[in-house]
Amino acid sequence: MGFCKLFLLYLNAAAEQACVFQGFHIIFGMNGPLEGIRVLDLSKVLAGPYCSMMLGDHGADVIKVERPEKGDETRSWGPPFADGESAYFLCVNRNKRSITIDLGKKEGVEIARRLAKISDVLVENFVPGTMERFGLGYEELKNINPRLIFCSITGFGPDGPYRDRAGYDLVVSSLGGLMSITGPPDGPPCKVGVAITDVCTGIYAYGAICSALHERNRTGVGKRIDLSLLDVQVATLVNMGSSYLVSGEIPARWGASHETIVPYQTFMAKDRYVTISVGNDGLWAKFCKILGKDDWTDDPRYRTNDLRVRNRKDLIPLIEEEVAKRTCGEWVEILSGEGIPCAPLNTIDEVFQDPQVLHRKMLIEVNHPKAGKVKLAGIPVKYSDGELGVRLPPPTLGEHTREVLSGLLGYDDDEVKELAKRQAI
Repeated sequence: MGFCKLFLLYLNAAAEQACVFQGFHIIFGMNGPLEGIRVLDLSKVLAGPYCSMMLGDHGADVIKVERPEKGDETRSWGPPFADGESAYFLCVNRNKRSITIDLGKKEGVEIARRLAKISDVLVENFVPGTMERFGLGYEELKNINPRLIFCSITGFGPDGPYRDRAGYDLVVSSLGGLMSITGPPDGPPCKVGVAITDVCTGIYAYGAICSALHERNRTGVGKRIDLSLLDVQVATLVNMGSSYLVSGEIPARWGASHETIVPYQTFMAKDRYVTISVGNDGLWAKFCKILGKDDWTDDPRYRTNDLRVRNRKDLIPLIEEEVAKRTCGEWVEILSGEGIPCAPLNTIDEVFQDPQVLHRKMLIEVNHPKAGKVKLAGIPVKYSDGELGVRLPPPTLGEHTREVLSGLLGYDDDEVKELAKRQAI
């Protein structure tokens, strides 16, 4: 083992030891199962960058292409900012290298083509037809790199009546029905607190890319992957979509309650909200005993979940009355001790102080070249042979342009200066 590798192992151990008592970890981590895979990331905002961050977290070398001067839109989405770096950009762009290319110039397109030729994966989320206008469409690129896996993420797909519409999470969650089932029963529809359709699309894209990489090991050739936010939104309606397709009844908004399980919602305890999930009749019997309401177990109105769903309007006020007699902490201790799922309704600050969250290293800290030490949510995947980690902090705009052009594509200093002079980079 070389000196450099030993030194990195030492730094890794030292960093974790230094930070463990502060409730977070600086993690260098293992290289990851996608080590050796190169990703050309032409995406921006959330769905594409979330996908490419997952690829980077798993070891891929992700080269993020951004517009000169402006970069990814999320760089300006704030406040808050960490010394000029937006919290939004920081959360989805670790483990990437940033280069700036103007795809409106032929020199910029040539750089992108040369990078595509030596890449395993390309991720893009332009409006349909844009990549073809640049001369970077799948048909063009597969001729120079038949092994390329070309992943396109759009709002509504590359064809169909909505093809040319701009796709945003809020718009798609409205069109795709999610907002119609989100919010209080007697109030207006609500959006989910995060852009969950974008996030789910990024996760779908990550899975599709890994599947395509696996197939490429067998066939030796790549393929084009087509994902749209709308398709993913419809797929992730899951039980609510299925309920309509089976029954013909249009699902309603249930707030913090559940359409087909009772009780399965948030209640107000003596001091704060507590969430209680009684998912089957066995748990219901335990819950009734804890409440001192054993007679509810055999009550013909509440004996089974089906009956409780039908009679929720009568039952829920009775449970609310009982839950209000104890504090949230008391309920969590009592119910958890009996195997009944429950939890306090945490605010975001409480989430990042939760002992289980800290134990699972879901709060980490990275050293950013501009913003200094920055805290981020950790990587949720754990492997038996080591932890994934942050090899690279979220990059500053164009931080790695010269490094990539010189190190990967062989441009010399004069060529790089000329590209800069022409404002192609």
